[in-house]
Amino acid sequence: MDAVIVYESAWGNTKVIAEAVADGLAATLDVGMVLDVSFAPPADTVTADLLVVGAPTHAFGLSRPQTRRDAANRGGHPGGTGVREWISAAGDVHLPVAVFDTHVRHPNLPGAASKKAAKLLRSHGASLLAKPESFYVEGYEGPVLSGEIDRATRWGAELAQLLPENSRGA
Repeated sequence: MDAVIVYESAWGNTKVIAEAVADGLAATLDVGMVLDVSFAPPADTVTADLLVVGAPTHAFGLSRPQTRRDAANRGGHPGGTGVREWISAAGDVHLPVAVFDTHVRHPNLPGAASKKAAKLLRSHGASLLAKPESFYVEGYEGPVLSGEIDRATRWGAELAQLLPENSRGA
């Protein structure tokens, strides 16, 4: 059984969490790819047993072209395409999915990119394996808060255990 992880990251924090989730999944599953959304195949062409999608929370939700420009103006390195556009461009996505976001902890701002991404993926036919998860960063640029990388690794391992027994490798 294999998993694909697709993420969007302007400051590198969401990438760090995506890699930690991959580490957790890898104890049970083959993690075929961990890809920046700018280089990911269309969501409806992903051939995996699990798709994990991660995005930073920008302006209380998924990034948009303007919020990515704002991040670039502040020194971030966002790609041209975000998770919002990547999902919106997809046809039917008939995969189990798990969604996470990185989120500013101080100040503790409302909104979560993962909830919007989950809603969009469900509208394309995907089934959620677990409720959306947030991982916390300090301020807008990060870094990832202490303990969050370990928590992301544990979450990845938990996701693998939620897949049907006959789908998981031994």
